[in-house]
Amino acid sequence: MLHVARLAATGNPGREILRFARLPGKNVQRPRRMTPSPVRDLTAFKEAYERDGYFVVPALFSPSEVAEIIAEFEAIHTAGDAERIYSDKITDPNDPLTHWPRVVHPHRFNAVARRYLLHPEIRALLTATLGAEPVAAQTMYYFKPPGSRGQAMHQDNLYLLVQPGTCVGVWTAMDVCDEQNGCMMVVPGSHRGNLLCNENAHLGESFAPGFVRIPKGMKAVPVRLQPGDSLVFHGQLIHGSGPNRHPTRFRRSFIGHYAAGNVQQISQFYLPLVKFADSADYEVTAVTDGGACGETWQGAAH
Repeated sequence: MLHVARLAATGNPGREILRFARLPGKNVQRPRRMTPSPVRDLTAFKEAYERDGYFVVPALFSPSEVAEIIAEFEAIHTAGDAERIYSDKITDPNDPLTHWPRVVHPHRFNAVARRYLLHPEIRALLTATLGAEPVAAQTMYYFKPPGSRGQAMHQDNLYLLVQPGTCVGVWTAMDVCDEQNGCMMVVPGSHRGNLLCNENAHLGESFAPGFVRIPKGMKAVPVRLQPGDSLVFHGQLIHGSGPNRHPTRFRRSFIGHYAAGNVQQISQFYLPLVKFADSADYEVTAVTDGGACGETWQGAAH
């Protein structure tokens, strides 16, 4: 059973219903919507986040916003700037990911990526979910072409090592995402456990070398999304994806990682952080201790 509830406004008294406002911020370009933002039940989102470790926001990005993001990253891919493409050390000419590598930290060099990282609706969602103003740590864009490998089950905060608290992912579909093209898989409730240290992944199925085991009594469920839908999830939620087995369909996605504004430490790879209020970069202390995974573990690229 799919545990994702597609939440909408309710008539129940006492629930927090908010129509997103455009929040102020200096030098932040606002996305343009063709239609008004829908009403969201933020209380239900927060309840799902605390219970399951994730929730889905239907149509967080409008069709025009999705089209703008796709066009921008097609241009980045076509330009082929080696400094802006993250190869994951994949060089096999027969591997689709050699030809369609992901893009990591595009907000550091691209204004469109930075604008969507700081999307005002994401700010409102995370403020309600975390109970605090969020800050941004990372952007990524995946093309995931037909025939490409997925990413083994993992926990994001093992890489970001946000302290105190954890990171939050906002994963937005650019294409229809289902089991055929390797949609996201999540393990409901796994965010209530500890961070688990990596074991070696099966590299025939996963481009990433590390994975964590699903605890006994739990199982992964698919998160099927339409373009513009966003999966919001806890940094300790176990999640991943399988290969894209569809013969023609890509599974493109735009991802941001965030933390509550009281973050004091994070892995060096994710510095500097970015403030929503004015789009300014700022620094916190880089983590130097990987905790249960050993003093030499200081987080890593994700």
